[in-house]
Amino acid sequence: PLATSFEGRHGSVRYWVKAELHRPWLLPVKLKKEFTVFEHIDINTPSLLSPQAGTKEKTLCCWFCTSGPISLSAKIERKGYTPGESIQIFAEIENCSSRMVVPKAAIYQTQAFYAKGKMKEVKQLVASLRGESLSSGKTETWNGKVLKIPPVSPSILDCSIIRVEYSLMVYVDIPGAMDLFLNLPLVIGTIPLHPFGSRTSSVSSQCSMNMNWLGLTLPERPEAPPSYAEVVTEEQRQSSLAPIAACDDFERALQGPLFAYIQEFRFLPPPLYSEIDPNPDQPTDDRPSCPSR
Repeated sequence: PLATSFEGRHGSVRYWVKAELHRPWLLPVKLKKEFTVFEHIDINTPSLLSPQAGTKEKTLCCWFCTSGPISLSAKIERKGYTPGESIQIFAEIENCSSRMVVPKAAIYQTQAFYAKGKMKEVKQLVASLRGESLSSGKTETWNGKVLKIPPVSPSILDCSIIRVEYSLMVYVDIPGAMDLFLNLPLVIGTIPLHPFGSRTSSVSSQCSMNMNWLGLTLPERPEAPPSYAEVVTEEQRQSSLAPIAACDDFERALQGPLFAYIQEFRFLPPPLYSEIDPNPDQPTDDRPSCPSR
């Protein structure tokens, strides 16, 4: 597959078409036009619909004093997103240390360039958010804190010379010490999430979706269908039987019993609709079956 068009710091992926018109005794006419290529990434796949989560803990030490730990746990609903979507972050940060800390989250783009056995890597900040400062002994919970993805290039994962990857970093900014952070991988795709997931999505990912519609209550007693007399009159039913009597012997042979059966039962109403079994004591296997329509 062709890699997605991309402009990076140390390299790029570009496509163009050239055309030349050669004329006798004249200089050739040349034309060059660039065009954009997208390698489509469908995020409606089981691997990209699976939740991403992690937990970390850090204990601060100052000389011979050891303070309580700082713990961080974070989770996002899926791995795949498209530009313009918002990532809902569920996290819990507990500060048992003696310092003031600040929880934060950021999306990073990592560009990797490969040439002649060497590699260069560039990491860029795409979007970020900041939580409330936490004093000692405090806990903060993010119940779906939103971080929107700006217009960015899709992930490039199958190119041998350039790779573009994304990650969500949820971290705790600790003054005077190394930050406590969690890296959750992301894939930025081109085909957005379907409302109820794709047919290829796993059963677990489908069950994790919002199932509030199951709470809808059904009516206690279903409404009976309308009477056939309101739709088909007796004249229409009789007229449907009239062609059988008017047919000659050849047409009767063509129609046969099956066609006569269809004509006869075309406008007859179905069996009466009832919620009560008329023969409660009769075995199930002996109950008469209704003819199919």
